[in-house]
Amino acid sequence: MQISEFDWLVPDWPAPPNVRALCTSRSGGQSIGRYAGLNLGLHVGDDPHAVYSNRQQLQAAVGVRAVFLNQVHGMHIAAIDAQSPDGMEADGAITTDIGLACTVMVADCLPVLFCDAQGHGVAAAHAGWRGLLGAYGQGVLERASSSLCERAAVTTQGLMAWLGPCIGPSAFEVGEEVRAAFVADAPQAAPCFSPHGPDKWLADLPQLARQRLTALGVTAIYGNDGSQDWCTVANPSRFFSHRRDAVSGRLGACIWRVG
Repeated sequence: MQISEFDWLVPDWPAPPNVRALCTSRSGGQSIGRYAGLNLGLHVGDDPHAVYSNRQQLQAAVGVRAVFLNQVHGMHIAAIDAQSPDGMEADGAITTDIGLACTVMVADCLPVLFCDAQGHGVAAAHAGWRGLLGAYGQGVLERASSSLCERAAVTTQGLMAWLGPCIGPSAFEVGEEVRAAFVADAPQAAPCFSPHGPDKWLADLPQLARQRLTALGVTAIYGNDGSQDWCTVANPSRFFSHRRDAVSGRLGACIWRVG
């Protein structure tokens, strides 16, 4: 699905009526060159004036303030409210407030948006392989879901998740150490890796995320199924990709509550 005149993604999921969500594409924006379109990342070398203009365009489209994080490929989930500044160091955000958009930026990593079936709270997580794997079975998705359950007073069975665009399983090459870490943590992760040369593997990031969510008891999972239409690398006119271009803009995935 698309929003207004922009080629942005709107989740096709049974979220409650007071929950809104989207993921931007390159469509719109003031950035040029390698960042052409709606680049939302201030940290990638783009003209800051263009990025601020792009962020204003996003906020005008969604009608609420999007809170931008300083993402570090970690596991911390920030609880946000009206006083929360941009630039908090975190790889996810959660809120039960109305009129604030939990926002993560991506350019190959997987954005995951959460809400509960009653619409009490929302969360967004930035899941690259490091954040997804985490440590001792606790990664960014486990942290986001537990934080949302605590704040919204629900169980994981009452959550739903939407997976946005990311690097696809035909493009995401990783080393043996990455595969070994995932399989050691969860043996069922083994089929998510396909051989791709000596000590190299192709990893299915969306499927790895689905496995982690299912293990938590989250069974209402929508969005990215690993097909080419969702792959940031394979769709250069629609999506930014750091793996493809080395220097790249950033997409934004947002989720918020309305009154």
